[in-house]
Amino acid sequence: MADDKSYFVHESAYVDEGAEIGEGTKVWHFCHIMKGAKIGRRCIFGQNDNIDGGVVIGDNVKVQNNVSIYTGTVIEDDVFLGPSCVLTNVTNPRSQVKRHSLYEKTVLRRGATVGANATIVCGIEIGRYAFVAAGAVVVKNVPDYALVMGNPARQNGWMSRHGHRLKNPDADGVMICPESKFRYKETSPGMLKCLDLDEDASLPTELSEGTVGYDDFKIS
Repeated sequence: MADDKSYFVHESAYVDEGAEIGEGTKVWHFCHIMKGAKIGRRCIFGQNDNIDGGVVIGDNVKVQNNVSIYTGTVIEDDVFLGPSCVLTNVTNPRSQVKRHSLYEKTVLRRGATVGANATIVCGIEIGRYAFVAAGAVVVKNVPDYALVMGNPARQNGWMSRHGHRLKNPDADGVMICPESKFRYKETSPGMLKCLDLDEDASLPTELSEGTVGYDDFKIS
């Protein structure tokens, strides 16, 4: 158990001396947080996660079971990593060739979601509020709000900040999230913006807790 009561570490988990963990973070069963890892506030690490030294993680990040985050990874605030998703840090690994000085940087921007069993090949950037579908293999940069799926992953539409597919643009190209009612529009080809809330702004309190199931929001 950690001596620092500002965060919680389960008795089966290990936090190496020299790791930094923010207030309110919870580290659950069989996790290992290594020396040099920097973790923000109010994060949650599920069972059997491993966080390498040199990893930087922001606030309010949710990491589900069986996820390893390797040196070279930067994760911004509000990112969700699904169970058993995979992050890498060397494109061409060989056991016989040491490439510790060549770890490649992978960045997950604010609010991004990576689905269960998805693989993120290193050296790329996942945009703000992008959504990587379960099982996808991502080999190139993903734009903000993009929904990508498949192997290799390809864009299959746009997702709102609340995690709903955006459809049926009006005459001005505006699409509306069925949950928040926020408006979204491609301001240039391949670049989506929210018209009602800055991407760096926090959600209003009344929109930060879901009360209706996903299927109830489906739109034709």
